[in-house]
Amino acid sequence: QAQLVESGGGLVQAGGSLRLSCTASGRTGAFYTTGWYRQVPGKERELVAVVSSGGRTWYSDSVKGRFTISNDNDKNTVYLQMNGLKLEDTAVYYCAEAPQVLHDLSMLVPGSWGQGTQVTVSS
Repeated sequence: QAQLVESGGGLVQAGGSLRLSCTASGRTGAFYTTGWYRQVPGKERELVAVVSSGGRTWYSDSVKGRFTISNDNDKNTVYLQMNGLKLEDTAVYYCAEAPQVLHDLSMLVPGSWGQGTQVTVSS
């Protein structure tokens, strides 16, 4: 299983932007599906964006049009560009990965998780 490390979280004003990074090590193959989840205390973890190793993407309705997920296979890094941030985007963001390409990216069941990075959006 890959080891995943997130970075890029922080405090930003509403309407601002942040870019999260998820760097993977220890991948055993060239095919994978990586997703970004977020969690607020007391609520279920929410899948917000997914990218396959070939570059196909999926977004939840809550972030579609504002967030962009991408991957750089040479750097083993997946990015989440977050624009137009809203107060309700405040959460701990986790990247997670499965070592295969899924037909339906929204059905991601990860085998590896990062430690999470806090994103706080202020008014």
